[in-house]
Amino acid sequence: MSRESAFIDRLRGFATHPAARGLADDAAVLPRPGGDIVLTHDMLVEGVHYLPDDTPVDVAWKLLAVNLSDLAAKGAAPLGVLLGYAMTDDADWDAAFAAGLGAAAAALGVPILGGDTVRLPSGAPRTLGLTALGAAPATGAPSRSGARAGDSLWVSGSIGDSALGLTMRQAATDRAAAGQAVAGQGATARDPALLLRYARPTPRLTLGQGLAAAVSAMADVSDGLLIDAGRMALASGCAIHVDLDAVPLSAAFVAVRGADGDARLFAATGGDDYELLFAAREDAADTILSAAWAAGVPVTPVGRCTTGAGLHLTAGGLPLPLPDRLGWLHD
Repeated sequence: MSRESAFIDRLRGFATHPAARGLADDAAVLPRPGGDIVLTHDMLVEGVHYLPDDTPVDVAWKLLAVNLSDLAAKGAAPLGVLLGYAMTDDADWDAAFAAGLGAAAAALGVPILGGDTVRLPSGAPRTLGLTALGAAPATGAPSRSGARAGDSLWVSGSIGDSALGLTMRQAATDRAAAGQAVAGQGATARDPALLLRYARPTPRLTLGQGLAAAVSAMADVSDGLLIDAGRMALASGCAIHVDLDAVPLSAAFVAVRGADGDARLFAATGGDDYELLFAAREDAADTILSAAWAAGVPVTPVGRCTTGAGLHLTAGGLPLPLPDRLGWLHD
């Protein structure tokens, strides 16, 4: 068990309010007579969640988008956000971040309601937090724990683009640090779409709202398709089987990394996708496809839920051992 998991287990002993959902979900859901409120909080730390040379505008976008992705997984409509901002000695960075956050909020259609600011000690890595609030759908916010034997497992969009974009960014940074030319070298210069998926994830808000009434369980893919599927299996008390061959890859990803088993494992464990992972009954397929069409986001069946427990992986119709690393975890 990681230190992160152990710490969350300690919190579960007293996070007993029903809204907390046992700390096993993407967000809290607070019941209210006029409609349930969905609350989520995510943080970004320099050098952990983003590269030190990422632009402040991109960091602002990502901070907002990853929180809105949690709302999307609950089918919630954003109501507003609260910012927790730690200032450093770089006033220009602070100003650019503020402008970027304002632009991101306008583009994603969510108001900034307030928050708090502090000052970091000189040399400390930037630490940023955001709390997002949303209105749950009238049919209720889907949980991670609702998957049942007989459900199909689906994922939206494509998987692995952000992880590959990050790899490219890291390679470019390493070359620049070594004094080597970057422009025109390899996939870093040729695949801006992959770099954009890393820098500017798109929360699937419209799709999440369209799917909410049709799914048994839903979560966003933040730490990796396999690790997040495993979390759904654990929370739901069922077995989840992922077909590695079915994991959707973009044309840009395949052009750079290929589509063999190693490439698919890289994609399925990379994280930072912010796509929606959901389980649904077989008879919900038409509704799911209609919601996907309306949102303009493709969806792909990638597995099934059965009786039993845990995560299971197949390729070529045969069982495949799980990799040592299923996705991102804080040690």
